[in-house]
Amino acid sequence: MLEFIRNINKLRDQDGASAVEYGLLVAGIAGLIVAVVFLFGGVINSAFKGTCDTIGAKNTGTSAATSC
Repeated sequence: MLEFIRNINKLRDQDGASAVEYGLLVAGIAGLIVAVVFLFGGVINSAFKGTCDTIGAKNTGTSAATSC
């Protein structure tokens, strides 16, 4: 019986360590996503703005409103 209780405690210790490792992994991925958005946000914004301006320039003859 004592050996059974020792085995249960060993499993619980490993589960806690795994949860912390997964938490750190998720936090690292979230930090990487935030960094990528801040680094490439301006580049992507300018690309979409350029596309919007091009579409707006071609639609000047119509009465459709072009707001991006």
